Amino acid sequence: LCERLDSNIRYRLRMCIWKHWKTPQNRAKNLMKLDVPRWAAYKIAYCGNRYARLAHNGWVHKAISNERLAAFGLVSMSNYYAERRVICEVD
Repeated sequence: LCERLDSNIRYRLRMCIWKHWKTPQNRAKNLMKLDVPRWAAYKIAYCGNRYARLAHNGWVHKAISNERLAAFGLVSMSNYYAERRVICEVD
């Protein structure tokens, strides 16, 4: 359950970041800043406002990776649960 929820949260965050960039020029510029090749950045940035579809794009995943989201402060639910869970020992 935690893995599935974590995946959905990351997907929605990628979608929100994409919407936050607003214009195709900003999207292409920001993708290039995140190490996406110029040709791919322009191809993705100018393909319309299909936020949900583009959030699953491979280049967007590379640019806004799980590691980058973790660096921004997103804590993985499964890792958090693994750290916090209490294991009861039965005698």
